[in-house]
Amino acid sequence: MRKLLLWLVMVAVMIAAILGGTAAFLYSRTGTDALPQEAVTFGEQTLEPNGWSWVIPVLGDKVNKTYESPTNLTVQKLGTFTDTVPQLVLPDWVTAAELQITAPDGTSLKEANNIIWEHKLNSLPIVNDEGRLCAFVFRKDYDLHKQKPNELLDSQKRYLVGAGINTRDYAERVPALVDAGVDVLVIDSSEGYSEWQKRTIEWIRANYGEDVKVGAGNVVDAEGFRFLADCGADFIKVGIGGGSICITRETKGIGRGQATALIDVCRARDEYYEETGVYVPVCSDGGIVYDYHMTLALAMGADFMMLGRYFARFDESPTERVNVNGQYMKEYWGEGSARARNWQRYDLGGAAKLSFVEGVDSYVPYAGSLKDGVGGTLYKVKSTMCNCGALSIPELQEKARLTLVSSTSIVEGGAHDVVVKDSQQSVSYR
Repeated sequence: MRKLLLWLVMVAVMIAAILGGTAAFLYSRTGTDALPQEAVTFGEQTLEPNGWSWVIPVLGDKVNKTYESPTNLTVQKLGTFTDTVPQLVLPDWVTAAELQITAPDGTSLKEANNIIWEHKLNSLPIVNDEGRLCAFVFRKDYDLHKQKPNELLDSQKRYLVGAGINTRDYAERVPALVDAGVDVLVIDSSEGYSEWQKRTIEWIRANYGEDVKVGAGNVVDAEGFRFLADCGADFIKVGIGGGSICITRETKGIGRGQATALIDVCRARDEYYEETGVYVPVCSDGGIVYDYHMTLALAMGADFMMLGRYFARFDESPTERVNVNGQYMKEYWGEGSARARNWQRYDLGGAAKLSFVEGVDSYVPYAGSLKDGVGGTLYKVKSTMCNCGALSIPELQEKARLTLVSSTSIVEGGAHDVVVKDSQQSVSYR
């Protein structure tokens, strides 16, 4: 039980951390004064381990009277400490609160941005009636929003955050995740067509109504889709055994080809919509190896996709980058592997243990930064859509023509009957 509580706290902290790093307002969730001393020793031993590039020192008693806005000068001072400059006395370089340009708590984002532009500020402190620093608005976030208009944000300009739950301890997990601010829940299971998922969805609806969005799955046919749709799932995942690190099919003989399953379920989704007027989005989970497989999944009817292996390759994934036989790789393992031992995901009741593995522990080729990788993938998807004369995903699903191909066709679709040049090899033209 202690391990479960610790896990819940860790997940809640992760979600709160993501939500705390807002895209526009940066809030303090502690409600306490920060650094209430007259002199503070800063250094790399404090900044780097915490991933900080700057801090906001606040001085005074219960009502904060003095603080420093995060500026380039602040970053420079906090980032260039040496043994000869062991500490700074804050009053020597902070800006008094009465000299700061601030905005009252409750100021809208649009109003805050107008103040920033009018006064040529890099940041704007938001201060409540007691003089407490409660938020910051940053000029750079306005610029980032303009550069990335397709960010998935909530009404407070924060990134949307989802979390996985299982069908055993949802009564403890769901309240902790909701309190942390989660936007969507997903029942993470290898088999979604079950009484356990029905009970989980019913419990969430009974306690939170329609306020909490929850996805269910996985299923591989029309019958499984209709079951979860009738249970009240907000979206449904499709695919059993198709993931790169999943061995469910070869272990248990359970599953279905991803393309066949996806086409079947998407047809059922459209029929369900015609009958009930309720559209339940479908997520294609598994089988994505090459970028063009994403376009195929969308063309087959998927509303969105699960991309585990794809994202595991990038710098931003949480696993270590390692050198394996001279090639950089990233670690990637399945939830049913001996390493993860996530028995709850495969639970059939009874003993709380993983009786046998349904996943592997593996490496995937390192692919650099997420931004560059996703950018290249989207160019390919958009290019294929243009080839089909489609400007939107629904239009792609309407116009795309799918056909079965032979193994010979797959071979001729790539480079063949030539010796591909190796960029590293030495060639003599004499």
